Amino acid sequence: MIAHLRGTLLFKKSNKVIIEAAGVGYEVFIPLSTFYEVGEVGSIVALHIYTHVREDTLALYGFQSEREKGLFEKLLSVSGVGPRLAVTILSGVETQDLIAALRGGNLGVLLHIPGVGKKTAERLILELRDKIQEFAAEEAPPAPPPSAASLSDIEQDALSALLNVGYARPNAEAAIIEARKEQPGGDLEQVLRAALRLLSRRFFAPEKR
Repeated sequence: MIAHLRGTLLFKKSNKVIIEAAGVGYEVFIPLSTFYEVGEVGSIVALHIYTHVREDTLALYGFQSEREKGLFEKLLSVSGVGPRLAVTILSGVETQDLIAALRGGNLGVLLHIPGVGKKTAERLILELRDKIQEFAAEEAPPAPPPSAASLSDIEQDALSALLNVGYARPNAEAAIIEARKEQPGGDLEQVLRAALRLLSRRFFAPEKR
């Protein structure tokens, strides 16, 4: 099993990267939190890896920290949650907010993650509330959605990342415009973090699939 991977970043997208190590290019699926921390194409990256093996599938999932990988594995232990949905959950809300929602039984935050319905949210809380103590951190309505044409290049990249994890375009655009007020001139990581905070705090309802 591959547990850790270090190499040159050949390709970077909001939901996956390709890392070359010893002449082999490894496709690794990642959450948004890892996406905006891995650096630029051509840089050396190191990720903690979860190897998912099934009869017809071998897929790698990468994380910037052991803590996030551990939380991913906890999510997988919940009935009905597979690797893709677990990554979507980690992408749909800040890690500390997810942990707080699970510990506090906050269905609202979970229901506003793309792909998470009421039954899944209830199972997540029921099965994980008492199992994530080790991950606990030391502890106004939006404007109407604007035209994407008004977004900067960084904001366009943030919009693309949010769309890739399932948020409806109007909601994602509105969140980014609100995030601009919190992070004027912010980089991609700052804009994404601010937009996700807004989305997870129930300002917007993500598109259910």
